[in-house]
Amino acid sequence: MTESLQLTYAQRDDLRTIAAMIVPASEEYKVPGADDAAIQADMLATLGRDTKMVMAALDHLARLAGGPLAELDATKCDAVVQEFRKNGGAAAATLVRVVLQCYYRDDRVLRSLGLELRAPFPKGYALPDGDWSLLDPVKARGGTLRRAP
Repeated sequence: MTESLQLTYAQRDDLRTIAAMIVPASEEYKVPGADDAAIQADMLATLGRDTKMVMAALDHLARLAGGPLAELDATKCDAVVQEFRKNGGAAAATLVRVVLQCYYRDDRVLRSLGLELRAPFPKGYALPDGDWSLLDPVKARGGTLRRAP
């Protein structure tokens, strides 16, 4: 049986704080920061196997801060984060990856980068249902027999 791990309210506030420091909002490019409510909801919903590492990173940040990171002023917060970057190890790398992964799959961010909000294939060409002609070259090759290991 797998235990269900969830971030505390203080950890969620710290996650929002660190996310805003990693990717701040930009009026120039009309994109939200990584602390945006929708992006934060995506992070919390998709943590999955990274939950323990993210929790370890947030606990490390809180120890360095002497309490919740979200309650520090900007100067102290920046000093704590700089120390965390030096000594955070795999937990720090996981935290940054989670933030960036959720940020760069947000529709608003994708649009600002000039990317389409759909799979790149078939580039706007509609394929008729039941048209299997694309497989003709594969079928023409015949079967391939291989030894099983």
